[in-house]
Amino acid sequence: MVLVGGGSSTGSARRLPVWRDLIRENFVALDIGLDNPADAHGRFAGSVRSRTHGELQVSEVSSINQGARRTPLLARRDRTSYLQVGLVGAGEAALGQDGRECLLRAGEFAIYETDRPFHWGLRGEPWQLAVFTWPRASVMLSPAESGAVTATRFDPADGLSRVVGHLLADLVATRPALRPAAEARLSHQVAELVATLAIEHGAEPPADPATTDLLHRIDAYILARLADPALGPADIASAHFISTRQLHRLFARRGHGVAQWIRERRLERCRDALRAGRDPITEVCARWGFTDPAGFSRAFRAAYRCSPSEYRRRFRPG
Repeated sequence: MVLVGGGSSTGSARRLPVWRDLIRENFVALDIGLDNPADAHGRFAGSVRSRTHGELQVSEVSSINQGARRTPLLARRDRTSYLQVGLVGAGEAALGQDGRECLLRAGEFAIYETDRPFHWGLRGEPWQLAVFTWPRASVMLSPAESGAVTATRFDPADGLSRVVGHLLADLVATRPALRPAAEARLSHQVAELVATLAIEHGAEPPADPATTDLLHRIDAYILARLADPALGPADIASAHFISTRQLHRLFARRGHGVAQWIRERRLERCRDALRAGRDPITEVCARWGFTDPAGFSRAFRAAYRCSPSEYRRRFRPG
């Protein structure tokens, strides 16, 4: 892939060999064959327009009926791998990877990766396909998470798929002009949405021993520091040599956020202290990291359906 941040290119081809080169320059090397081989020297036409937003490349591709295959040999030759999303604009497309195949029509999209074989069947005379490409390492998905949803049809009328599908279509249609810092944020935010959709849609991957051990160590770290009001995701992530995004992703798999988990553990400690002793409520909440007594009271009531003072009256030994 030749584009860099802020770059753009437009290319067209009237012959199949030129088309193969154009596809390789904008994406990766593919073995391309036409439905009608006679079209290679006759009515062949194809065009690619690409631009970048930070690490995200947005491309619009159109041509005649054909198949495009990423063979095992072509995948092995490349040192860089990409995660891609294909969104059909016109015609229809069949995508296959990892033992699955899906049929996409206008407005539908699917995820695939370039480090292993895949194939496209593109029909429509001319068909139109928008392709969104990120360096694989920049997308926070494990191989198991992405592998569970490659070549899976996402329906833009269905829940989160609708949000993501509309955003992708708008990126193609509007072509926003942004400053470099905004371009980078846009790239990461769209990648995060795609990753969230993949995780929600895919089967829950089994937890590997390393991840389980890491979560146990993070839990122990948090419990040992609940009294520190400054305890937060940045500190926790830094102490375990991971990014805050990775930390949030780990907790999301368990169905809650980092801050929520910390707050729940603090409330449990406060509840136990209120039940067991007679220390003033303001001292109890401060002891376990709550700096705002009013905010503590609201959180306690939301969790236990009564105020801290009501809880103490009910459960403190006489």
